[in-house]
Amino acid sequence: MKLRLFSLALLLCGGLTFSQDYFPENEGIKSKNNNYRAFTNARIYVSANEIIENGTLLIKNGKIVQVGASVSIPKNTVIEDVKGLSIYPSFIEVVSGFGVDKPKRAPRDGRSAQYGPDREGFYWNDHIRPENNAVEKFKYDQKKAETLRKVGFGLVNAHIEDGIARGSGVLIALNDEGNEGERVIDTESAQYFSFSKSIASKQSYPTSLMGATALMRQLHHDLRWYEAGNAVTTDRSLEALIANKNQAQLFLAGDNGNVIRADKIGDQFGVNYTILGGGDEYERIDAIKKTNATLVVPINFPKAYDVSDPYAASYVNLAEMRHWNLAPSNPKVLEDNSVNFALTTHELSSPSDFASMLQKALSRGLSKEKALEALTTVPAKILGKSDQIGSLKSGAMANFLLTSGDIFDQNTTIFENWVQGVKHTLANKDLVDIRGTYNLRVNGTSYNLNIKGKASKPNIEIKKDSIKIPSKITYTNDWFNMSFSTDGDTKTYVLNGLAQSGSENLNGKVIYPDGRETTFIATKSSGPEDMKGEKATQETTHSLMTVTYPNIGYGNTAKPKPQNWLFKNATVWTGIEKLENTDVLVKNGKISKVGKDLKANGATEVDATGKHLTAGVIDEHSHIGGLSINEAGQNSSAEVRMTDVLDPKDINLYRNLGGGVTTFQLLHGSANPIGGQSAIIKLKWGEDAEGLQFPDMPKFIKFALGENVKQSNWSSYARFPQTRMGVEQVFVNYFQRAKEYDTKKKSGQPYRVDEDLEALAEILNGERFISCHSYVQSEINMLMKVADQFGITVNTFTHILEGYKVADKMAEHGAGGSTFSDWWAYKYEVKDAIPYNAKIMADQGVVVAINSDDREMSRRLNQEAGKTIKYGGMSEIEAWKTVTLNPAKLLHIDHRVGSIKEGMDADLVLWSDYPMSIYAKAEKTIIEGAVYFDLEKDKAQRAAIQKERATLIQMMLNEKASGGKTQKPKMRSKRDFHCETI
Repeated sequence: MKLRLFSLALLLCGGLTFSQDYFPENEGIKSKNNNYRAFTNARIYVSANEIIENGTLLIKNGKIVQVGASVSIPKNTVIEDVKGLSIYPSFIEVVSGFGVDKPKRAPRDGRSAQYGPDREGFYWNDHIRPENNAVEKFKYDQKKAETLRKVGFGLVNAHIEDGIARGSGVLIALNDEGNEGERVIDTESAQYFSFSKSIASKQSYPTSLMGATALMRQLHHDLRWYEAGNAVTTDRSLEALIANKNQAQLFLAGDNGNVIRADKIGDQFGVNYTILGGGDEYERIDAIKKTNATLVVPINFPKAYDVSDPYAASYVNLAEMRHWNLAPSNPKVLEDNSVNFALTTHELSSPSDFASMLQKALSRGLSKEKALEALTTVPAKILGKSDQIGSLKSGAMANFLLTSGDIFDQNTTIFENWVQGVKHTLANKDLVDIRGTYNLRVNGTSYNLNIKGKASKPNIEIKKDSIKIPSKITYTNDWFNMSFSTDGDTKTYVLNGLAQSGSENLNGKVIYPDGRETTFIATKSSGPEDMKGEKATQETTHSLMTVTYPNIGYGNTAKPKPQNWLFKNATVWTGIEKLENTDVLVKNGKISKVGKDLKANGATEVDATGKHLTAGVIDEHSHIGGLSINEAGQNSSAEVRMTDVLDPKDINLYRNLGGGVTTFQLLHGSANPIGGQSAIIKLKWGEDAEGLQFPDMPKFIKFALGENVKQSNWSSYARFPQTRMGVEQVFVNYFQRAKEYDTKKKSGQPYRVDEDLEALAEILNGERFISCHSYVQSEINMLMKVADQFGITVNTFTHILEGYKVADKMAEHGAGGSTFSDWWAYKYEVKDAIPYNAKIMADQGVVVAINSDDREMSRRLNQEAGKTIKYGGMSEIEAWKTVTLNPAKLLHIDHRVGSIKEGMDADLVLWSDYPMSIYAKAEKTIIEGAVYFDLEKDKAQRAAIQKERATLIQMMLNEKASGGKTQKPKMRSKRDFHCETI
């Protein structure tokens, strides 16, 4: 706090160039420079949309006094004629850790996780640290400041890059000659958030993206409760949030999915976040545009992969190759879609790479006007300081760049970067520009000499006729030294001399290979302006790949659309019976008619003779399509939602379509007794997260029993429960708390919104259903008794490998069973599993489904259903129900899916053979009348993918051959998700 007050004092006394000094002068006689400085005859970019030709910029005491084509210049003015040069506003960086060290990682104590906070008097979660102020940890770094100034930046907004709520940033002027009081423009410039935990805390929660999302929601609820005066204690974190609410709110999301997640949180609580993206917004531009958020966009475009080794190349997937190809187009796509954005150096290995990356974006079509806005006026507006920074209008801070020309031309030199009216020289603007093409004559032989690059650091190319000759140049203070070799480096000529201002030619001394000296002359034929855009033209020759939905292999070039269908002469499995030689008519995404001799009426007719048509397969228990599966930081995580972490790009969605799956329940894992809220998904491959969700989705939640939740599988000794009886008490305690919470809520009294208890109260009110991970009969009985105690029903016991022991009690309670056909022996508590489990439960009146809990098994559930015929003799109709109608009943969606009858959703699979046969292939998988998998199209896509990979590999090989930087492919270990993955 003392440091913060000291910094504030420096700011108040500082701005020494702007306000009256009050420090005593005890170091001799001093005087303050009150002269004006005028830059005349310049091309001045007041902003991206206001350009003054032959203008004058007048500054004094670090501020712009006047700018225009006609400026009245006071007598006490230092006038600098910069004819032929350009003046731009200095760039502004809004997301940086400049001058602020990250906290040190907190040491771990043993193997157990820490479930509580370390701090008192602050928010209950240590990853929420809004009370942090970057100014208290700030230390000016001259070396990094110089690197930033060289690429055009004059202001940096720095923050502590740690935590979910990160505290306030500090706005810094990159002025080496000033002191901290002068450099610090704003000590509380913006408030920062992210989805990443603090490394300074050992607190376990959150352990996942969905946990971080839920924590942000709960933080906002708690802030509202606290701000209304309902708390009895002082919370320094919430006090800081209240104090910071009028600051710019920046959310460091990091990819297009997280941009949408952050925006949803902001929309829910009325916070207008400016959001840091990931450079992949082009993939989901429609959804990004709908957020209406201002973005901060990195241009850390990936390097080409080194694919010269075919084995290493096999580890680079098509999505990564495409991103390398398409990422430089991201700013252009944002501009074309009218998305407001700033540009940032964030995640660049060095800010010195910024200029080259920006050139790539410009070569892909980003306009120079938009680029300038994204570096000046937009960041100024984000920070709420448009009247002070980001433009060269009167009264603004004197932060500007003096350049040799168009700042976005690769050959332009930034001569000076003025910050707060203080000059920082980057290159000598009086240096003679020797760039151009020349006719060089040495020893009676003519050569073509091309001097290019930047005026301050040129490079050369010498040719004899069309043959390139090895050469190099150094150029300092108008003195040049060139050398070139002939006859395989055996003869070297050295040319040196002094470039003369106003002279079109170069002349000087030449030293021959034999040591003789004489003079030479190089006659200029064209100037440097003729070389502009060379690199940009080369960049645009790259072919750009097509963005697909989703943008990975097997994505669709256009989203599937519903069609009307007439399937003729199929064997139709309605869910109740099997009908031979039957027709099914599909209209407007629904099943219109089932019968014989139906007419097409404009529908696409499919001859299904000898084939089988069924309802789409439904998996009651899946973990594919989720970016995270477990939130293990608390014994109840009822507040987390699988809908928050849907992954539309998971290739397993497509693979499951190939196995006839059209719907599944995405469940939380089994890390804790009370898990998270489920998502019921239709596998609409190509839709975004919203489009995947089942219409009017019933509410479910995952509970769990057994070894996982009592933590016997990962030796944690800090979190309750540690025993099976402790698991029971967790349920009783939380249901009792939820009951009391719900009673208070319904009473009309003020109450603190608790998202954990909200979900549990929905169970008590019959609005949310339990799907419980279970194995051992004693625990299955226990949970049914707890449910009876609170007047609720366990909807589904999933896994339930000892269900055959308690099937009668399950039927009496009203619970369903979703089990494996023959999956067991993977841990001790499944030792009593038998393959007749499903049949025995069904015979007792339990609604039985066969589930997968595995990304591979899920696409073979048709075969898993067939095993129930072998083990117990289920009829083929009842067996098929275990993967269609029965899971639909368990998920309360059987009014829409799971069977074939009039009015149902047209979620259908056309099988090549008997559907429970190992020889059966899904030829078409249809959801609501649209084809999401077609076997013939799949074959064509495989060939197209190989062709596209070959094209991109060749591009990368060409990139490497031309001297471009490359990166090594990342060797990956493959991972599967199921309940035992903790």
